[in-house]
Amino acid sequence: MAGNSSRRGATSKGKGKTAGSGGRRRKGLEGRGPTPKAEDRPYHKAYKGNVKPGTTKEQLARRQGGNRSAAKPAGKVGAEWVVGRNPVFEALQAGMPVKSLYVAEGAERDSRLADVLKVAAENSLPLLQISRNELDRLTGGAVHQGLALQLPHYEYAHPDDLLADSLAGETAPLVVFCDGITDPHNLGAIIRSAAAFGANGVLIPERRSASMTAVAWKSSAGAAARIPVAMATNLNRAIERYQKAGFTVVGLAGEGDVEIGGIPGVDGPLVVVVGSEGDGLARLTRERCDHLVSIPITSAVESLNASVATSIALYEISRCR
Repeated sequence: MAGNSSRRGATSKGKGKTAGSGGRRRKGLEGRGPTPKAEDRPYHKAYKGNVKPGTTKEQLARRQGGNRSAAKPAGKVGAEWVVGRNPVFEALQAGMPVKSLYVAEGAERDSRLADVLKVAAENSLPLLQISRNELDRLTGGAVHQGLALQLPHYEYAHPDDLLADSLAGETAPLVVFCDGITDPHNLGAIIRSAAAFGANGVLIPERRSASMTAVAWKSSAGAAARIPVAMATNLNRAIERYQKAGFTVVGLAGEGDVEIGGIPGVDGPLVVVVGSEGDGLARLTRERCDHLVSIPITSAVESLNASVATSIALYEISRCR
């Protein structure tokens, strides 16, 4: 029911701190030892002709390093971190929760850093100044430009609590289930649409699913703070529990025999299940659904993006109600 989507991002390096009358630390002026032989320099043609087939990366690293340590690759940023000046500012503008805001000692002052510090002061955000080496360690060696934001651990709702709370509301319950949504951008957009059209919450499975990372938070445009997201150990068992509680479960599928404008039981408790970006609903999930619902589109397009399909479905349900 949904097509693939991708994102690309870019970061830039900031200037490092300078010190001393010469503008450099003494250590930076120390000699680096004798020049390596031509066959030991990776960029030299003599090196390529001296590498034996089957040489491992570890062997290459030892050979290149000699008596010096090989350069360490940049580490991956954990889901709880947002790094870089523009990403941090955008995260604050989007209303993302903040556990701590870190600024590296000696970080270059520019207008973007000033903007971040202003927002932090206005909202009384916890601001910590640490050494650049410590910030490197915390963010796994990412290019942080002297600025990083740590998100608090996300507290998922229990599926049973979401069920009870939705039934206790004044309007007909509406919950969105995500079956294998692995793109955090799509998850965030689905949460945003769920909040916009009055859904009681979103439920995701524990495995093979995107989680509430910084990307999902940002894509939700703040909606993740206003609508609960539950995590279920088993999606199909959660579907069964909701059905026993009186919910009609409809799955979005291009080949569905019911059009979105004619969902049976639309006025009562309803669960809308959206499938993965590439494969749609899993076989067992399809079998669990009470109805498979389609959104009419032209033959020129094979399918809709998962978050777009969810938005259309939720709008139509809202209109019908």
